Amino acid sequence: MMIIDSHAHIVAPDGLYAFRANLMADGGYHIGQPKISDDSLAACAHSNVETMDAVGTDVQLLSPRPYHQGHSMKPARLVDAWIRANNDVIARTVEMHPTRFAGVAGLPITPDEPVERAFPELRRTVEELGFVGVTVNPDPHEGTGTAPALGDPYWYPLFEQLVELEVPMQVHSAGCYNGRETYSEHFITEESIAILSMIRGKVFERFPTLNVMISHGGGSVPYQLGRWQAEHLHPGLGGDPHAPRFEDHLKHFHFDTVLHYSPALELLLKTVGSDRVLFGTERPGSGSTENPETGRPFDDLKPVIEGFDFLDETDRRKVFEENARRVFPRLKV
Repeated sequence: MMIIDSHAHIVAPDGLYAFRANLMADGGYHIGQPKISDDSLAACAHSNVETMDAVGTDVQLLSPRPYHQGHSMKPARLVDAWIRANNDVIARTVEMHPTRFAGVAGLPITPDEPVERAFPELRRTVEELGFVGVTVNPDPHEGTGTAPALGDPYWYPLFEQLVELEVPMQVHSAGCYNGRETYSEHFITEESIAILSMIRGKVFERFPTLNVMISHGGGSVPYQLGRWQAEHLHPGLGGDPHAPRFEDHLKHFHFDTVLHYSPALELLLKTVGSDRVLFGTERPGSGSTENPETGRPFDDLKPVIEGFDFLDETDRRKVFEENARRVFPRLKV
């Protein structure tokens, strides 16, 4: 059985972030290329491989580090250049370790502009660079405005492209600059809204083959499942007591295991089933600190899943490998 980590982010040299600083300093009028040597990138990739080896991960799906994506930067040409640079660094990293990494692209979706502006980068990363998926930030305003929720027709052209390309989307918001939330809090809020809005908008009736992976175990789902069940059925809140159960709608989504609390991960698996959950760690990331109760990092999740006695070997194989191969059909490692 191969261990596929479906939620991980690029470990990049300082040169990538220096490129962003230069972009912002001159407003993107003189867009060049990041100055990143093969040696510096190889050192980062090697460090990441060592981190994977330490916990028994075979393959990681790498995307841009979310809170760095800067979708709300102005002018929008900054976002185009910055996201492209991130994707290029991911592609170079995959090229260095083609059996250990695969690419999941960032998309230059910007506030109050058509989602179609991201299509050239979507096509480039999938058709030219061989990426296997994309991340979608449902709030390109990054907490500073009102973006259409993922159930809104604004997103339909993107969903059409993803279905055509047989590419899944990983829902993962980015930065947050409203002064009320940290980016981590914003992640959970937006992931919850994504699920609820796509259910209300009946997205999967229109796009039944769209593959969606919600990050961080689905935000407030399943922890707040009872509230969403009640709202879904309550006629006074626009619900329909004769509609399919809320839990049945969750079968349209997939969820990663990036929950750093064992009871929460257990609840997710028992609620949606082992066939809807993909192993993911976001390692190295915010969970890469030692859990005083276990002596292991919070994001060392493989032993946690192996320790669940309600999962049999078939369940674990689904979570660790088979679900990722089904959701990411372009993944060939």
